[in-house]
Amino acid sequence: MPRSEVIAVGSLTMEFLLEGADTGGGLAQFVVGVPAGAQVPAPHSHDGYEETIFGLEGEVTWTLAGAEHRVGPGDAVCIPRGVVHAFTNPGPGPARQLVTVTPGVLGPDFFRALGAVFEAAAGSRPDPAEIGAVMRRHGLTPAG
Repeated sequence: MPRSEVIAVGSLTMEFLLEGADTGGGLAQFVVGVPAGAQVPAPHSHDGYEETIFGLEGEVTWTLAGAEHRVGPGDAVCIPRGVVHAFTNPGPGPARQLVTVTPGVLGPDFFRALGAVFEAAAGSRPDPAEIGAVMRRHGLTPAG
């Protein structure tokens, strides 16, 4: 599959390296770009897959079940199924992280749909109900 598409969701970017279709459903993998102070996903969980984060550049603070984990270059954190989590980049510069989803059930369609909600908001705050609906359609459960 061509690797040239970069999907924007607000100021975040995702570039898929592997989709579930490429790996027999075993995993999906993408690089996420997180600018400093970016609007990031609301706390959520997912029951259908684990997510492993590996820091490439900058530092992102992940909160898993209320505990903070700083992930910088060479650091990793695994998010088990069902654990509520969120992240932020409070640093002065951008961050990039490699995300591996196992099994590979989350793909680019989720991020394209979510990006469309942000794009429709035209710079204002996206509708939380629409974001929640997209998340639920793709196996994510908004917290709260």
